[in-house]
Amino acid sequence: MVDIAENGRTWLLSGPTSSYALHLSEAHELLHLHWGPRIALADAEALARSPLPAYRPFESPLDGREEYPVEGGPRFVRPALCVRTDERRGTEWRFVSYELGAGTEGGPDGAELRLRFDDDGLAITLHYRMRGDVVERRVTLENGGRGRVELLRADAATWTLPDRDGWQLSQLHGRWAAESLLTRAPLTHGEKVIGSRRGHTGHQYLPWVALDTDATEERGEVYGCALGWSGSWRIAVAQLPDARVQITGGAGHDDSGLLLLGPGESYTTPVFAGLWSDGGFGGASRTWHAYQRAHVIPDAERDRPVLFNSWEATFFDISEEQQAALARRAAGIGVELFVVDDGWFGARTSDRAGLGDWTPNPDRFPHGLKPLADQVRGLGMRFGIWVEPEMVNPDSDLYRAHPDWVQYQPGRRRTELRNQLVLNLAREDVQEYLWERLDTLLSGAPIDYVKWDFNRCFTDAGWPGEPYPQRLWVDHVRALYALLDRLRAAHPRVAFESCSGGGGRIDLGVLSRTDQVWTSDNTDPLDRLAIQHGFSQIHPARVMAAWVTDSPNTQLNGRASSLRFRFVSAMAGVLGVGGDLTEWTEEELAEAREWVALYKEIRPLVQRGELYRLRPPTGGLSAVQYVLGAETVVLACLRTQSYGEPVPRVRLRGLDPTASYECRETGEVHRGAVLLHHGLPTGLCGDLDAAILRLCRI
Repeated sequence: MVDIAENGRTWLLSGPTSSYALHLSEAHELLHLHWGPRIALADAEALARSPLPAYRPFESPLDGREEYPVEGGPRFVRPALCVRTDERRGTEWRFVSYELGAGTEGGPDGAELRLRFDDDGLAITLHYRMRGDVVERRVTLENGGRGRVELLRADAATWTLPDRDGWQLSQLHGRWAAESLLTRAPLTHGEKVIGSRRGHTGHQYLPWVALDTDATEERGEVYGCALGWSGSWRIAVAQLPDARVQITGGAGHDDSGLLLLGPGESYTTPVFAGLWSDGGFGGASRTWHAYQRAHVIPDAERDRPVLFNSWEATFFDISEEQQAALARRAAGIGVELFVVDDGWFGARTSDRAGLGDWTPNPDRFPHGLKPLADQVRGLGMRFGIWVEPEMVNPDSDLYRAHPDWVQYQPGRRRTELRNQLVLNLAREDVQEYLWERLDTLLSGAPIDYVKWDFNRCFTDAGWPGEPYPQRLWVDHVRALYALLDRLRAAHPRVAFESCSGGGGRIDLGVLSRTDQVWTSDNTDPLDRLAIQHGFSQIHPARVMAAWVTDSPNTQLNGRASSLRFRFVSAMAGVLGVGGDLTEWTEEELAEAREWVALYKEIRPLVQRGELYRLRPPTGGLSAVQYVLGAETVVLACLRTQSYGEPVPRVRLRGLDPTASYECRETGEVHRGAVLLHHGLPTGLCGDLDAAILRLCRI
């Protein structure tokens, strides 16, 4: 997977279909050579012999060609590394050595190339690892003993694209209840910057971009990059004056200070992963999905259970008896995991009190959570709870005891978004308190699942008395990761879900420590089609939680829809139910039981199969298809039917054109070539109709 030239100055990483090459010049300039279809080492060496462009006034021949541009010298592009000491600013590094290591996870697929540089005692190591056709990149900086080194900016990687005309940029934007909306626009000269200044990944952008010149869903070259960081972040896509394109990204949004490294201290950036695909946007997505299932998501080979969550059924007005009644109805329709949401702890009767006091409310659960958990277990389900450990209400025992544990700026007006404050997780005493409380909680009752929420942004990110308070932006995330890692190690049977008021914390970093994510607080089945379409560009259905809730929709728009439409929309991911089952009729419960049983049949295809987006949710008919082995399933949704026009067939993908496929819904047998080129009728009509069609190769 890694080829090295005899002179030890040209490196080539290769996956099944793609290669990535770089070269070190005699002047210690690390130059990018190739990222694209698979090439041989001889091809990379030929590229290395190509001279840099001739000097042009007011320009640098290095710009747009360096692998990891640093601040200092004749460079005018956005630097990936900005360093300041007491004496100087900038970097002037020299190559020291390279090595091949086993990476952090070892094994034959974990071979890692490390390029080591030095700048007067500051050791800089660039890490490269090929995971299938995904290149993982990160950087380690270590202060070897010279005074203090301030990292103003330390990006994980700079990606360089080949010379092409007409680049287009795809990204996922949005807001609360409208996350992961896909947009695509021409890239023009200058910089396009996306990111978060909020202390978490954010609802506004997912840390992912894709670039192409003429790709479609099914064909064409696509370059994609995704950052694995759950705090503030930035990705900058620049089209330089000569039209070359570079993508730079890492932790932190601004260049005003990231960390201060004392002698012997080090910092490793998050992973910034990238891929090339010639299979269009669909091929790029399937490569991302396979990568995450194989190398990012914990226990990805285990299918996620059907869950019930109590939030929309009860909000804060909960009791043990009420939850038990919901649990009985949930078990009756085939639910496998019952989750008690907000309101079970402390003085939590509204969002104004209780956060931080992670003990069961004695009035609502007089004997703790164990009696309810035992009842749920007795019904054949697993038991889960909601927590928001990084937050505290001013009206809480924790805040009254430790008001100095929150982020705050002395002498400034405090903001209490959602009536809560952010704990300073960079403090070791806060870390230990949360570990002790959560470990005790998970040890004291048979809890199988934790929904971990984060319901407000950083606004008062101060740390009085700390010499370098800026570090809390990075150290908060590192402490979060360490706490999750510690809890997972101590309680390996417990699964975790990442939530942040919906989809406000979704990225490769948190996905490496959680089992699924809450995609959006918007549970309207029609809105969800567009949200899930965007989400699928980068992340697999295996982590995409989706609920069936009440109709009319109570959270947002009051839209009415059938159980059929709600279930089909939600069954494209990890199915959940969030409605008030005590208000559902016997007919609705019976229908729900049938849909849950059907989902369990198709679950392996949805959660482990290859996804094909057959029709986007931009018009009347949309459809997705999952393929696993000899089986395939199509989930089709019709928004509306206009002018009496017939609903088009859906052309399937990923099938054997020479084989025959039987539809389990109709019993009809179809030729693979016909399904691929002429399509499959869905039988849909009218408004907000939906269908699931299962086919098996015979």
